[in-house]
Amino acid sequence: MRHSVLILLACVGLLAGPAMARDDIVHIALADVLAMPEAQGKLDGTVKFFLAGQKTPKVLQRLESDVSNQKTNGVGKSDEFGCKWAALSALIQFQESAKARGANAVVDLVSYYKKKESRNDATMECHAGSFVIGVALKGDYAKLRD
Repeated sequence: MRHSVLILLACVGLLAGPAMARDDIVHIALADVLAMPEAQGKLDGTVKFFLAGQKTPKVLQRLESDVSNQKTNGVGKSDEFGCKWAALSALIQFQESAKARGANAVVDLVSYYKKKESRNDATMECHAGSFVIGVALKGDYAKLRD
C-alpha cells in the first residue's frame, strides 16, 4: 500500500512539473556581454556585432542569415550571469561562422526565441528556466567598411 502511494505521488509530481516550469524573460545588454571578462579571451575583435536598429558602418556586402541557439545549465547561476554566458556562446558561434564566410560583422541581430523575432537596439532577450537558460539570436553576416 505504501509503495502505491509513493508511486501515485511521484506521478502527480511529474504531471505538475511542466505546469510549474519557469520561463522568465531577461533582457541583457549587448554591451554588457561584450564587456564580460570571459569575452576578452573568446571574442578577438575581428568580427563586430550590431543589434537590429543600431547604427553600423557602411555595409559593403550582406551575406547569408544564420541562427545561434545556445543554452547553459542554470543551476547555481543567477539568471543574469547565465543569460550573459549563453549570449556570449552565441556570439562566439557567430564569430567563427563569420570568419569562415569572410565576413567582418554580424548585423541586424534579433532575439529569435521559438522562431519569434524580438527587436531591440540595445538588449537581447534571454529565457531563464529552472534548470536551463537560453539565448536564440538571428543575424546577417556582412562585410563592413572599416
